[in-house]
Amino acid sequence: MWYVYIIRSTVSPEQEYTGLTSDLRQRLTDHNKGKSPHTFKYMPWELLWYGAFPDKFTALAFEKYLKSHSGRAFASKRLKTRQTGMS
Repeated sequence: MWYVYIIRSTVSPEQEYTGLTSDLRQRLTDHNKGKSPHTFKYMPWELLWYGAFPDKFTALAFEKYLKSHSGRAFASKRLKTRQTGMS
């Protein structure tokens, strides 16, 4: 199983990051330990949304879409919530 996820910085809520992983819990832990050069400046992070996909190819395609202009608009309108699904 592959996961596409959106996280938000708790100290700079305007900062969000969309990513892809096969181990969502570990990846969120890695973001919060500063192991990602793209996210370490805005730690800690909270999970806003994730979706599960049966294969990496499909997950990559959806991640690419979410990073596009129309995908960001879709995510803002349909995916993001204030509640997190994981601790």
